[in-house]
Amino acid sequence: MDYTDLCIEKDLAIRDAMRQLSNTARKILFVREDGFLSGALTDGDIRRYLLNGGKLGDAVCAAMNRHPITAKSKKQARALLQRQRDTIFAVPVIEESGALVDIVFSMEAEEVSLPSLALPVVIMAGGKGTRLDPYTRVLPKPLIPVGNLPIIEHIMLQFEKYHCNDFRIIVNYKKQLIKAYFHESEQSYKVRWYDEEQPLGTGGGLSLLKGELQETFFLTNCDTLLCADYSDILRFHRKSGNTITMIGVYKNLTVPYGVLDIKEGGVVEAMREKPELSFLTNTGMYMVEPEVLKDIPDHTALGFPDIIEGQRQKGRKVAVYPVDEDAWMDMGQMTELEKMRKQLYGE
Repeated sequence: MDYTDLCIEKDLAIRDAMRQLSNTARKILFVREDGFLSGALTDGDIRRYLLNGGKLGDAVCAAMNRHPITAKSKKQARALLQRQRDTIFAVPVIEESGALVDIVFSMEAEEVSLPSLALPVVIMAGGKGTRLDPYTRVLPKPLIPVGNLPIIEHIMLQFEKYHCNDFRIIVNYKKQLIKAYFHESEQSYKVRWYDEEQPLGTGGGLSLLKGELQETFFLTNCDTLLCADYSDILRFHRKSGNTITMIGVYKNLTVPYGVLDIKEGGVVEAMREKPELSFLTNTGMYMVEPEVLKDIPDHTALGFPDIIEGQRQKGRKVAVYPVDEDAWMDMGQMTELEKMRKQLYGE
C-alpha cells in the first residue's frame, strides 16, 4: 500500500504538516530523513510544541516524537497494537537499516466509541446576528439552516456524541421562534431555557445560571461548530488546573501584496512578497468552572472576554487549547455559510 501522503520530510513547516494531517485523516505522520524514519508527528505533538512557545513556521523535526514505537514485521506491529490499543493507533514497520517499509493501523473499520463526558452545555443564542443581515431579520441566527439542519442543532448533535445532552440555552432576539422550533422538533432534546430581559452580551447572560451549575461545563456561541476531540479538551482543562480553557484555532492569512518594512527617513529595511501571517484566534467555545458564575454581575451587559480578563485579574488560570483551522467552522459571516455546508455534507 502507498503511504506517501503519510510521510513528510524533517524540514517541512509545522503549518504545512497540520494541513497534511487534516487531509489524510490518519491522525499521524511519519518524518523521514534521507529516506529513513526519524520520528512521528501527531496533532498532540504539535499542540504541546506550540503551547511551549514554538512557531508554526518551525520545522517539524522540532516538534516530532523522536522515539516512536516501531516494529520489524507486520505480525509484531499487530501484537503491539493489540497490547497498547488505548495509547497507540499506528505502528511503522522498519527494516534493520531504518527504512520505513509499511504502516499497520488499528482496526479502523470498527466504529469508534467516543467517551461519555456527560457535562452540561451552555449555548449563547440571544444575539441579533447582525453579520448575517438580512437573513436574521426573518430568522434568529441559531435557526439559520446549514444543509438540512439549523446551526444550533448541528452544535447540539456534536455534543451528544459525547453524551453531553443537558443543554442550557440563553435566548433573547426572536426567542419564541427558537423555542417553537424545538417544541415542534421530532428530536427530543433536553433543553432548559433562560430568557434575557435585555441584551446581556456574550457573557452577561451567564448570570441567569447562578446556583444552577455545580460542575465543569462547555460554553459555546451558537454560530460556531468545532469538530475536535472534546474528551481531550476536557483532559487538558483538568490536567492544567484551568478555570477557563479557551479553544483557539491557528489561522493562516496570506497578505496579497508586497509588504515593506521601513526605518527612519523612509529607508527600506526589508521587502516581503505576499507574506503569510499566522495567528491564534478565539473560536467562541470554552470549558468553564462553575465558580466563574458567582463573579458575574446581574443584569449587566458583558462580553465573555471581559469575564476572562476578570478571572485573570483574580489570579485564576486561563489557558488555550489550540486546534487545527479545519476543525473549526464559523457561520457568523455570509461567506462562511456555504463553506460550512460543504464541510458537513461533502457536496
